[in-house]
Amino acid sequence: MAATVHDSIAYSAGMTPRIDGVLQVSGVVGEAVDITDAATAAGMCARNALTAIASVAGGMDRVERCLRMTVYVACADNFFDLSAVADGASAVIAEILGGEALPVRAAIGVKNLPSGAPVEVDITAVVDMKPHA
Repeated sequence: MAATVHDSIAYSAGMTPRIDGVLQVSGVVGEAVDITDAATAAGMCARNALTAIASVAGGMDRVERCLRMTVYVACADNFFDLSAVADGASAVIAEILGGEALPVRAAIGVKNLPSGAPVEVDITAVVDMKPHA
């Protein structure tokens, strides 16, 4: 399951930088992947997470705002610019929902992610689940 809703809170699964199910970027940030590519990948992840939330909420227009986002970065031991990578995810949320929809966030360095992805993002959001006429 890519996302679920309880009451008016939607939760996405962790999303990696995939388009049509195909991983677009792989490797370790600070080694094979630079900050720019990692931030772009984080943006793809955020877009996938929002799309998953929209699919269970009834459309992107029902996503009111994001509450929390966690950005996991598979990074080299000496890589500390995690926030710059997470900025790519925040930029996509602002582009899709507007700056007022930006969540609190955490950027966490990890050793490995699924399929060798450099980043993974999950989002918690408020959605409008009231019936629309």
